Amino acid sequence: MHYQAPTQSIVRGLALLTLSALLFSAMGVLIRLASHSVNNETIVFMRNLTGTIMLLPLIAVHGLGLFKTAVPLQHLWRAVVGLAAMYGFFYAIANLPLSSAMVFTYSSPIFIPLVAWLFLRERMTPRMGIAAVMGLVGVIMVCRPAATGSLFMASIGISASLLAAMAFVTVRSLSRTEPTTRIVFYFSLISALISAIPMFWAWRPLTSEETLLVVGAGVLATFSQLAMSRAYSLAPAGKIGPAAYQAIVFAGVWAWLMWGEVPDRYAVAGTIIIFVATLLCLERRHRPRQNIG
Repeated sequence: MHYQAPTQSIVRGLALLTLSALLFSAMGVLIRLASHSVNNETIVFMRNLTGTIMLLPLIAVHGLGLFKTAVPLQHLWRAVVGLAAMYGFFYAIANLPLSSAMVFTYSSPIFIPLVAWLFLRERMTPRMGIAAVMGLVGVIMVCRPAATGSLFMASIGISASLLAAMAFVTVRSLSRTEPTTRIVFYFSLISALISAIPMFWAWRPLTSEETLLVVGAGVLATFSQLAMSRAYSLAPAGKIGPAAYQAIVFAGVWAWLMWGEVPDRYAVAGTIIIFVATLLCLERRHRPRQNIG
């Protein structure tokens, strides 16, 4: 039985990417609520554990062949940097306005050309260099470390974006020889195993409400990734990719309704600059990106 590529549809692709953005923003809400009483280590572990459990049916579908890989170290590296980025993003969600924290998640593409140039020796055009500088300026405007005194938070957010960019570049390298299902499964499995280590000293029994929040975040994140993967199989990333930024808008609406958070003019301007910088980075051919969340 031969694999048949899905019929291309920009409308359906946009709809699924919009759904992915909505689910991802809702995940951010649950993480923010959970962070009031649950530490970051536990939230990250439960998100990864939930995602791994949800992906276990892949073994039934693909069999033990799902584990066969000639590049285990690349899978390990992708998981390590992606997990480190996840810790940073979730910490930002707990300590920054929700829409601003989402900006860090979606600013990583502006660093991808720089990382690809450093590690894969891919050519970086002047336009990509300008986009990276613009993106960095936008991120600084969003978190404004000089005005808020939160230089630590700014460094966490920027570091997370750079780590996520490294993860995306590794995924691009892996996808030359590895199927998407194997890449996603290994990331979930390795991340769950590594993030379980801090549980030896950070774990405490969760209340039913806390469990519902952290498990719910894992479910939403997994479905968001699935919706995004399906969207990029239906339409070129260059035509629908910017729709993913709706997650920032959705997060802003959630934050306004639930906590009365309203982004200031600097955060809005910084978000726009990051969006424009990302458009400058768009190439003729794209590979699907994956949320680190």
